[in-house]
Amino acid sequence: MDVTKVLQLADHLVFQQTEKHLDDSQQTVIKGVWEGKTYDKIADSCHLSERHVRDIGYKLWQILSEALGEDIKKNNFRSTFERLEFNLSQSTNINNIQNNVQSSNNLQFYSYPGQPSNREQIHDDIFQKLDLSLAPEIIGFSNRETELKRLEEWLLNKGKSRLIAVLGVSGIGKTTLVKRFVDQHLDRFEVIIWRDLKFTESLTSLVNDLLKVSEEEPKVTVSDRLKQLLGFLTEKHCLIILDDVQNLFTRGALVGQYERDYQDYQNFFRAIADLEHQSNVILISREKCREMECLDEQLYPIKSLELSGLEDVEILRNMGGGLLKDEDNWLKLIQLYQGNPGYLKQIAFIIHNIFDGHVADFLAENSLIITPEMQFGFQQLFERLSPIEQQLILELSQLDKPLTREDLTESLQLSSMDLINGLQSLQQRYIVTKIRENRLLFKVCPVLREYLLCCQQ
Repeated sequence: MDVTKVLQLADHLVFQQTEKHLDDSQQTVIKGVWEGKTYDKIADSCHLSERHVRDIGYKLWQILSEALGEDIKKNNFRSTFERLEFNLSQSTNINNIQNNVQSSNNLQFYSYPGQPSNREQIHDDIFQKLDLSLAPEIIGFSNRETELKRLEEWLLNKGKSRLIAVLGVSGIGKTTLVKRFVDQHLDRFEVIIWRDLKFTESLTSLVNDLLKVSEEEPKVTVSDRLKQLLGFLTEKHCLIILDDVQNLFTRGALVGQYERDYQDYQNFFRAIADLEHQSNVILISREKCREMECLDEQLYPIKSLELSGLEDVEILRNMGGGLLKDEDNWLKLIQLYQGNPGYLKQIAFIIHNIFDGHVADFLAENSLIITPEMQFGFQQLFERLSPIEQQLILELSQLDKPLTREDLTESLQLSSMDLINGLQSLQQRYIVTKIRENRLLFKVCPVLREYLLCCQQ
């Protein structure tokens, strides 16, 4: 019995008792105990205090004891679940299911003796196929309940939102949010596949990969294979996640223009949105393309969720509150880095290592520190911009105030078309925002601005 099945079984039992799914810290404790770790080792791995981890474990064992009708503790948790798995495997339904399992990525969902399932999508003799081998493990999650509810509304209402884009700058929490949704709703889909386009592959390779799940012989031509895949998406309720979609787009050009080798993805995304089927595809990207846009969400099955920063001290607490001191200054630190969890994680380690965890001392430096990781990311980002965008963003970074379109027209030798297209493109990369006052103003992300100013010195 692998740890994935253990987490699924525990989540099912906890949900029956509490009507709540396992949260990240509970999953971490269960995984650690299953692997034979002590509470202090588990605490170190997730940057929590040992006492807090013990409290989580104590409450978990109480819930599981009530669910199973026997005394569950840390020292008998593994043996109890192994026995439960063995007993379940003896039932006819489970044998039938296991005979159909083709790989370690396939998971069974079933009702437990004396504990009938109350979830809509689970049936006694159904099994799921999951391939989450490329999905990250989520340990900390902060204050994205509104966004999670939005995804639930779009994804669990079958057939209405076939293509969904989750968008925002690097580090803002796009992948974390989607993985959190997946972890909470594994039982609502027949097939879930997660792919990362960080190392981009052709559409042909991706389609061949996805068709392996259907267990059908792939057709000869690419066109027929696409039809075959769409037929599978119609027959099964699937969720396909494609991460790092921005890698399909051309460097040095305006946003959302596909590389020559990946132009067929454009038609693929359009087909996913336009053709009727019962599945969902989530695109995670730092850049927005035309296929992610929808003028009327009521009429079109395309949705876009654009993530902004979080102003919540829970971000730092979930990263390991023990690293930082001066909690009354945490919100100032969060605001300084625009509530970007990725930036804040890097800064938290600097404060821990250089300032002994004192946030007040770090803030007293009165300097926006750009870590080497941020510098590398901003360099990569700048190189992706078109020459027009580079001119605009360098001009916007010169002054510590937002500028109007007229200000930019006066200072740059750009045509009206280039200026407008460039500003639109920068906004769709989420590095320039607009501010509505008496006039419409444009402002570059402060952390990126600091990086650009340092580069020009």
